[in-house]
Amino acid sequence: MRASARCDRGENGQRRGARAWGRACAWALAVGWLAALLPARAEEKIAVSYATVTVRSGADPGTFVNAQFDLALPAALREAVDHGIALYFAIEIEVSRSRWWWFDKILLDDAIEYRLSFSPLTRQYRLARGGLALPFDSLDQALATLRRVTQWRIGDSSLYEASNTQGRIRMHLDTSMLPKPFQVSALTDPDWILTSDWYRLTLVPERPN
Repeated sequence: MRASARCDRGENGQRRGARAWGRACAWALAVGWLAALLPARAEEKIAVSYATVTVRSGADPGTFVNAQFDLALPAALREAVDHGIALYFAIEIEVSRSRWWWFDKILLDDAIEYRLSFSPLTRQYRLARGGLALPFDSLDQALATLRRVTQWRIGDSSLYEASNTQGRIRMHLDTSMLPKPFQVSALTDPDWILTSDWYRLTLVPERPN
């Protein structure tokens, strides 16, 4: 009787072990299947070449940012623009002050947004920021302007007065502004995932006149 009970316990343990092994295998297969469905990380198509911040006093005081981006527009997005789909690019900036006893204090969280489009009527590309729109004969000319930020005033001259103040900047394609069908494509198509890493701003001392 005792031998039979031990056999039953052994068989039950083996069955429980087999079920646990089966569940582990199934979980591993599911993870692998989901990983295969997810798009591979796209090659970086936007990078920050440089970004500086200058604090000026005098007749035109303030804190100004200059930046250059390396932006490569994939063929799918070029084709979309040529077919009348406007692309929205946002350049975000964040300035904070570090605090050893707590989280960093956010001093500034701002962005500028560009709208890149094509007009079939005039056969020109347009790059708009706010109420200002510039026409271009080619897409590459428009992109050359988009890649560069010059003298963006982000605050007064006191913004960087403390030594523990730091800023960072990035650019990304704002897919939330796309038509709905393209928003769905942007979830799975790496060509539509365009964003740079955050880049630390370099403080450049003001040059004396």
